[in-house]
Amino acid sequence: MESHVKAQINKRVVVVIKMVEQTKPIIDPLFDIKDKVYLIAGACGGLASSLLEEISARGVKMALYDKDEAGIIELKSKYPHALVRAGSINCEKSVNACVDKIIEKYGVLDGIINAAGVLPISQSLTIDFELFKECIDINLNGAFLLSKCSARVMQERGGRIIHIASVSSSVANIDYSAYASSKAALSQLTRVLAREWAPKNILVNAIGPALTETNLTTSYLSNPEFRQNAISSIPMNRLGLANDLIGPIIMLMSKSGSFITGQTIYVDGGRTTV
Repeated sequence: MESHVKAQINKRVVVVIKMVEQTKPIIDPLFDIKDKVYLIAGACGGLASSLLEEISARGVKMALYDKDEAGIIELKSKYPHALVRAGSINCEKSVNACVDKIIEKYGVLDGIINAAGVLPISQSLTIDFELFKECIDINLNGAFLLSKCSARVMQERGGRIIHIASVSSSVANIDYSAYASSKAALSQLTRVLAREWAPKNILVNAIGPALTETNLTTSYLSNPEFRQNAISSIPMNRLGLANDLIGPIIMLMSKSGSFITGQTIYVDGGRTTV
């Protein structure tokens, strides 16, 4: 009788062990980014928020950079182990200081994700020229500066540079003259830097989302006509979500993206097919 009870107990223990093993997260070496050191610019923005949660959960050592000082302080409370810095991506002194702090803290920089940007939508005849120049300065010049300052410390051991471009890198939307110009130029910059830095194993790519619901687009999408026009231009008949970008970005960060460079990968529900 006693041996029968022991046998039953042993069977139950085996079942419990198997159940626990099945609930363990699967770590695929192709997509493993644990202990990678990444600078995320525009960390307080809507596109970055869900990404930070995902890559932090996967063990990435993060340096968070944004011009929003209050937002950076809030991120520090959420990610206490992250390095945080306030500053603009189009200020060379500030970006270099951030990169130097990363090297001081972590010893290396494995890559950057540039999610910083502005989205002015205005008729070309009436757009303020200063606003047009600001869009180019942040979305293009800032992206170049961030790439250059980061490549400075990545050129010995390689690294990954990932920019957030847009479907506007390719398609021509009415009233997007400033934004589309900056994002089209960003995609071409991505190609040039990728070719130039490939011998250093610095891979440069961009993600091109369709119009995505974030705090950057809220004011436009609150207009029912604008919202419906945007949705109707996307074959999958919905707007983009920040979560849609996570998979492709993790791919580009990981071993699975080790032979991809110079590309703008569109995550757009088919928008660029129209």
